Amino acid sequence: MKRYDVVISGFGSVGRQVARLLHERKERYRMVYDADVRLVGVMRSTAGCYADEGLALEQVQAFSAEKSMGDKKKTGADFLAACPFDILIEAGPSDIVTGGMALSYTRTALSRGKHVIAISKGALIADYQGLHEAARRHGAMLKVSGATAAALPTVDLLQYNLAGCEVALIEGIFTGTANFVLSAMMEEGISMEEAIIRAQQMGIAEPDPRFDLEGWDTACKLTIMANAAFHAGIRLSDVARKGIQGITPELVQKWKADGLVPKLVGSLRKVDDTLQAAVDVQLLSETHPFAQVRGTTKAIRLETDTMGELLVVGGKSDPVAAAAAALKDLEHILQANRAKG
Repeated sequence: MKRYDVVISGFGSVGRQVARLLHERKERYRMVYDADVRLVGVMRSTAGCYADEGLALEQVQAFSAEKSMGDKKKTGADFLAACPFDILIEAGPSDIVTGGMALSYTRTALSRGKHVIAISKGALIADYQGLHEAARRHGAMLKVSGATAAALPTVDLLQYNLAGCEVALIEGIFTGTANFVLSAMMEEGISMEEAIIRAQQMGIAEPDPRFDLEGWDTACKLTIMANAAFHAGIRLSDVARKGIQGITPELVQKWKADGLVPKLVGSLRKVDDTLQAAVDVQLLSETHPFAQVRGTTKAIRLETDTMGELLVVGGKSDPVAAAAAALKDLEHILQANRAKG
């Protein structure tokens, strides 16, 4: 039985769910992949916790509950240098301008031939091409499901299910927070401010929701999808972006009277030899499939040359779903390594 030592960088709500699911699924990995998967290390910005033979769930829970727990000398690059591991799950804060520490951690791991499962977007936005090349050069895998709409399959759908197809169009509702706000305004006639407050009270929206509402989240996901699935080499600045800020109850009521449904839609469209990426508010007919996508639900629609049109709707928008998407990537790594023998 092959052993895989896993470390998690970033121990917020998503990182904690990754740790929990890893412990719950240990027996599955043994039975299905003949793999002994052990969580050996977790770290946050102030401290790290490591155990050669694997961390017990109680140790992880204590590290999560007590900010004073952990070794303050073992964090960041020092943690990765001192602690042997096979797979890094990167779940830290997303710095979409510089990539932040996540970019440094990811580069370090890949340069050592370690697989990386990225949940945070910053490193992927800052230097996807460089990271992809580092993974190729050092025989490692870089997986990104948790960074691209979480439970809604996107990159995997393109890389596996549509392998060999020419995809002319990808469009989707990729940001659950924005969709929740628009749905509440349409269905209940409330203001955007009221919808945002409700989303925050339900734990759907961040204290500062602008990243989601201004279209940045969708634009980031499009950038990662384009580069991971098509090796397009596009940057975040290449994405034409318009958000939902500025939409008033009066506008919503007018659209409703006209039989139109507003949705924040991200799209990747092939035009000749280029890939055009855009985020904007689209006014859709009530019969359009996206018009029925309500609340935090997400959706993706694709047009292909040989498999026709595909529509996938669903997928939770919460830390558990993001963690589950990351562990789907882990299973793909285990499958690939098992196939190698």
